[in-house]
Parts: sequence; C-alpha cells; structure tokens
Amino acid sequence: MPVDRLVHVGICVSDLERSLRFYRDALGFEDRSELVLEDDATTQRLLEIPGCWLTARYLERDGYRIELLYYPQPGTVGEPDPRPMNQLGLTHLALRVSGLEALLGRIEAAGGRVLKQTRSSNPPMRAEVVFVTDPDGTRIELVESPGDPAALLGTPVGDSA
Repeated sequence: MPVDRLVHVGICVSDLERSLRFYRDALGFEDRSELVLEDDATTQRLLEIPGCWLTARYLERDGYRIELLYYPQPGTVGEPDPRPMNQLGLTHLALRVSGLEALLGRIEAAGGRVLKQTRSSNPPMRAEVVFVTDPDGTRIELVESPGDPAALLGTPVGDSA
C-alpha cells in the first residue's frame, strides 16, 4: 500500500490559546510541537491563501495527532456554528470517554458547547452519546460505553487486507 500512515487531522481555529485550553486542558491532548510561518511564499502557494501567516500547533492523544491551524493574517472565514452532519467533508471527531457529566462541565468551562438536543442512549450498546463543539464549532462526538475503548462499534465488514 503506498500510504505509510495517517499523519494528522487539521482544524482551523480563530483563537489559538483558547483552542489549546479546550483540546489540551478539557480533552487531554498533549501539546507536542509548533510550526510558525510568516509571509512564506511556499506556504501561501500550498494553502492557496495569499498573504497568510500561519501558526500550527500539533497535539496528540492515544497515538492520534491533530493540527490546530491559526492564521494571524488574513484571519479566519466562516461562522462558528456546527456544520450539518450531512455536509460533504469531515464531519466530526469522536472520543470514547468515562465520566461524561464531569467532562461536559470541563468542555463548557473551556469555551466549548454541549449540543444537549443530541444526547441519547443506545440500550443495546449500553452507550450514552452526545455531541459537543469546540469553541469554533467543530463537532466532537462523545461516547460513554462500558468495555474496550478501542473496540469498533457495529458489525465487522471483513478482512481489509
């Protein structure tokens, strides 16, 4: 297979320090590294954002890495509203959690939002599920369920080799 590994998922943020508090302090990601590019022609061409300055912070949890993308220039575009789940493209991150109630409090204290209308229980899976958003509206699915946190939900689809 020509793809060696998944490297990271990028998340554009409007306030880097606020997003660091959310992902690091509320969700437990570890701050790993930073890349700062100011007025770099190669970056502007690659990202297709003329005049951009970029600070990228790499955070990691459970072997997965996210990249917080902060643009001091020209700033960010779009509204901080949750995207519809049927809008094409990346829809959400998902985390298995323990102590859901306490985590929801930490999320709100760190500038996130609990989408209370999404909260539901799934008796066959014995799971409690709710969506929250980060401070910029990125959806995050929280699943509290007993058993192996690495186990896949649903029915296996066969050998992927």
